[in-house]
Amino acid sequence: MKLKLLGSSLIIAGTALGAGMLAIPMVLAQFGLVWGTLFMAMIWLGTTYAALLLLEASIKAGGGLGMNTIARKTLGKGGQLVTNGLLYALLVCLLMAYIIGAGDLLNKLLAGVNVEVSNTQSQIAFTVIAGAVVAAGTAVIDKINRVLFAIMVVMLGLTLLSLVPGISLDNLMTATSDSKVALVKTSSVLFTSFGFMVVIPSLVTYNKDASHTELRNMVIFGSSIPLVCYLLWLYAAMGNLSAEQMVDFASVSELISALGAQHSMIKVILSVFTGLALLTSFLGVAMALFDQNRDILRQNRVVTYVVTFILPLVGALAAADKFLAVLGYAGIILVFLAIFIPMAMTVKLRGQDESNFMVDTNGMIYQVGGGQLAMGLSFLFGCFLLGAELI
Repeated sequence: MKLKLLGSSLIIAGTALGAGMLAIPMVLAQFGLVWGTLFMAMIWLGTTYAALLLLEASIKAGGGLGMNTIARKTLGKGGQLVTNGLLYALLVCLLMAYIIGAGDLLNKLLAGVNVEVSNTQSQIAFTVIAGAVVAAGTAVIDKINRVLFAIMVVMLGLTLLSLVPGISLDNLMTATSDSKVALVKTSSVLFTSFGFMVVIPSLVTYNKDASHTELRNMVIFGSSIPLVCYLLWLYAAMGNLSAEQMVDFASVSELISALGAQHSMIKVILSVFTGLALLTSFLGVAMALFDQNRDILRQNRVVTYVVTFILPLVGALAAADKFLAVLGYAGIILVFLAIFIPMAMTVKLRGQDESNFMVDTNGMIYQVGGGQLAMGLSFLFGCFLLGAELI
């Protein structure tokens, strides 16, 4: 895989990998190793297929376009309005959550070196600096993200190496709940953990010279990295703590403290990982919103920078203690935007004359495999996720 495409895959992975990953063992441990693994794999498969549908729509619509233009070309003005509304709501909610979380971490970090700042000051500082990186362009984000992602992988690797010696097979195989309704309720946490599709139009633009096969592999590889990381973290945490313990934890910090009691460096390592996870997710989501605004406003980078970050920052300052609540709203919006909108775009495009579509260097027109059966299953997957949100 070319370095540029590899970097793009890491942007996909970095956007998906967030602090929410640390909570996965708390929601899945009670169902045991087998059900936890199968359910996570199902969510990954459904999400990745929907992302490939968006890739198909982006390529067929002409490539190099934001969601705004893709929606207008495929769904008309009404579909464009709905897509833009959903996308803005999702991206602003996610950026608000990341600014809240990152501001809190920055505040604690500065306090550790005897620099006292308020939460408001730390949130503003983070947004201004990280936002400037986003405004510099996808190429800059790509290079910085590679470094951050490498450090994240090292942190996760150190955590897993520390936990592996203490893994108990009894803990892994023991399930304290056989309720399939309770298992289904975990869908929102897992689905949001694979929320990377918003970056695809930007990455198609960034890799305009890549073949369709390379773009497809970029998406699949990028989405597979979080799956592997989530499963390894799930196994390591489940193996060291019993399901009974994890069900009683009220927050991720309690989980980290319990693991830290067994391994002294875990708390520090996971704190670093959490900070980097928030930052890489922020960069990916902010890149998507920045490019969307450029597509709509057609303004210079300074104007787009201000428009992109002013609303999420104001929202974060107003909802400073609502990190999880904001993520919950984002999960509901994501079902429509990540599943149903790409499906509608693709259905519309597949009914059009193929001679109007863009071909790659091999003269091929990209189309996701699976035909009508896969599309039907994807629709049912979206309905399943909506039902899980409402249970």
